[in-house]
Amino acid sequence: MKIAAAAYKFDWFDDFDAYRAKLTRWVEKAADCDLLVFPEYGAMELASLGGKQVAGDLEASLHEVARHAEARDALHAELAAAHGIHILAASAPHFDAARPVNRAVLFGPEGRIGHQDKQIMTRFEREEWFVQAAPGLRVFDTPVGKLGVLICYDSEFPLLGRQLAEAGVEIILVPSCTDTVAGFNRVRIGSMARALESQCIVVQSPTVGLCDWNPAIDENRGRAAIYAPSDGVWPESGILAEGEMDQCGWVKAKVDLEKVRESREDGRVLPFAHWPESAASAVI
Repeated sequence: MKIAAAAYKFDWFDDFDAYRAKLTRWVEKAADCDLLVFPEYGAMELASLGGKQVAGDLEASLHEVARHAEARDALHAELAAAHGIHILAASAPHFDAARPVNRAVLFGPEGRIGHQDKQIMTRFEREEWFVQAAPGLRVFDTPVGKLGVLICYDSEFPLLGRQLAEAGVEIILVPSCTDTVAGFNRVRIGSMARALESQCIVVQSPTVGLCDWNPAIDENRGRAAIYAPSDGVWPESGILAEGEMDQCGWVKAKVDLEKVRESREDGRVLPFAHWPESAASAVI
């Protein structure tokens, strides 16, 4: 199979058709792949549809983006069906209560498959934006493999990745949105560590570039990449593919999931199998 990770830049839209045209272009450029991954909060560019005052307000922009969820879902379902691919849409605020969650939705050729909400909120999300966590990890059993999603900060917590691995996940998708190189590197290091300890594929899709009209997404740093454990059947670097820093576009890699199974069963080291031994140890 072939995976594409987006390094995604925000744009201003005067109407939804402009957003439709952009997303269609992006998907068409990666239609040679089986699985496309878009970043955390990439949907925040839809706040521009509310005009400058709404787009520039932390609270109002959340509601404006959420207002377009149905049309956005329909567009992703349409594109996934048209190209016979799977797409993890950029995450967006979703309201089921007074405060929103940060939700990423997965689509396949047959339509909407399901969603994953962010588990652990950053300081900005919990202290300034008041976006809420929604505990509960999901496993998506698809024709392109067993998928799990750890949204940005979630990738920095080993036990979340371990739960997905124990549930059979072979590919962990990590949509991210970070405003500093340090923040990007924290997610990058977390993603590579999850690939190492769970002996699986991890796909990181970041936002990149400047966006001067919304304070939540004003600066974005990162590079798209696809990681593997640095073990026998994989590259020594643990990097299957990566883009240039802060460069907008797709990063693609071919992945053989048989290598995930081979690595877990007969790798040079077996961290996936030996994990319980770490839990059995104690400070003495």
